[in-house]
Amino acid sequence: MAIEGFAVDASSANGFNGKITLSVVITCIVAASSGLIFGYDLGITGGVTTMKPFLEKFFPAILIKAASAKTNMYCVYDDQLLTLFTSSLFLAGLVSSLLASHITTALGRRNTMIFGGCIFFAGGAINAAAVNIGMLILGRILLGIGVGFTNQATPVYLSEIAPPKWRGAFNTGFQLFNNIGVVAANCVNYGTARLPWGWRVSLGLAMVPATIMTMGALLIPDTPSSLVERNHIDQARNALRKVRGPTADVEPELQQLIESSQVSKAMERESFAVIFEHRYRPQLVMAFAIPLSQQLSGINTVAFYAPNLFQSVVIGNNSALLSAVILGLVNLASTLVSTAVVDRFGRRLLFIVGGIQMLLCMISVAVVLAVGSGVHGTDQISKGNSIAVLVLLCFYAAGFAWSLGPLCWLIPSEIFPMKIRSTGQSIAIAVQFLTTFVLSQTFLTMLCHFKFGAFLFYAGWLVLITIFVILFLPETRGISLDSMYAIWGKHWYWRRFVGEGQVIQPR
Repeated sequence: MAIEGFAVDASSANGFNGKITLSVVITCIVAASSGLIFGYDLGITGGVTTMKPFLEKFFPAILIKAASAKTNMYCVYDDQLLTLFTSSLFLAGLVSSLLASHITTALGRRNTMIFGGCIFFAGGAINAAAVNIGMLILGRILLGIGVGFTNQATPVYLSEIAPPKWRGAFNTGFQLFNNIGVVAANCVNYGTARLPWGWRVSLGLAMVPATIMTMGALLIPDTPSSLVERNHIDQARNALRKVRGPTADVEPELQQLIESSQVSKAMERESFAVIFEHRYRPQLVMAFAIPLSQQLSGINTVAFYAPNLFQSVVIGNNSALLSAVILGLVNLASTLVSTAVVDRFGRRLLFIVGGIQMLLCMISVAVVLAVGSGVHGTDQISKGNSIAVLVLLCFYAAGFAWSLGPLCWLIPSEIFPMKIRSTGQSIAIAVQFLTTFVLSQTFLTMLCHFKFGAFLFYAGWLVLITIFVILFLPETRGISLDSMYAIWGKHWYWRRFVGEGQVIQPR
């Protein structure tokens, strides 16, 4: 049965010349390095906000509160201006990720990544030179704009350039570099914490990953899909030859991309109207549900505020920064596990196993904190309980790193057809940024009022997330991007929107 707006041959399920070549490996590594900038920012912020010189200059009220003997340990860092310093990036990222849909379509995936890297570089420079709150927030906004563009373009780039059989492994490279950025940031914070101007070094070094990513992106081609979409046929052919190998016959794949593009352009309505059609309801739901599941798992609030959390609830400043380094290393190592098995065992299994692991850890952290510090958080927590919290959060981070972490970038980037791919990815990233903004702006207040119950809040969401995946997420392992639409017709629930057992053929 033909579906208007798609040109897909069922035989493409196995991909054209889908071999791993040296060129495609290098190209994907360079593209995935854009995850460095997001990861570095995630890791650097929490550590900087525990540095005494930084707080003395911008947030002295927090130091006064911390010195009070009567302070509830959960409430030391409950300051809305401080959380705005963190969360303003995500508000800017929300806006820029929506604009990125049009830019990636008009200028291509690679050029969008380059633009995002340059904006991020400017934000890092302003933050390093900040003399007041206004400059800090301006720098954060520019960082958010840069992250919004790169986070929208990079997962799509990786999914379009990688062979279908290994798309999951290549796409998890973005999360891998994300985690490398987090670890690097935590190490920088640990090394600069004793310096009076250490916070400037930590914030300014954001320019380094931005430079690495931007210079690398200048050396790689855009994706064949994007080039065809912009009528650069000869460049698309050259790009295909580069990533598939010089001896590969790229003409059949190129012809399919051209046909798909022609059918897509024949559609009269714009992408934002098309994606809300009844037949794309499954993809639209996933564009909201997948990024929501990542944020409501609690990972980013733990990542942003790990040093604050360890310092106020568990241990002192230097030990808190070291604990954040340990947490980042666990996350990084576990992402390698996902890279190795995501194309062997599939997305659903990792999602479910990781969700259950994170759920058990969140409940355990809440129990340890409740027992160790008392219901009201006024008791001094013991060293043994402090170590238990760190160990449990490491297991929690490991569960995230081989499941929700990489999969929440991978799945939205692979389920949308060409016509709405940029739009769908933009919606997914915008939802992620919006949710992250709300949660990061409210987490420290939630921690102050809910105390250990804040971790039970995320545990409840993890239950719902795991049930949703079991019931509604189909397996996408090994399916080519142009054949992805057919999986919804085989699903017990989504087939009511797209029709059962439909096979999409060229028009």
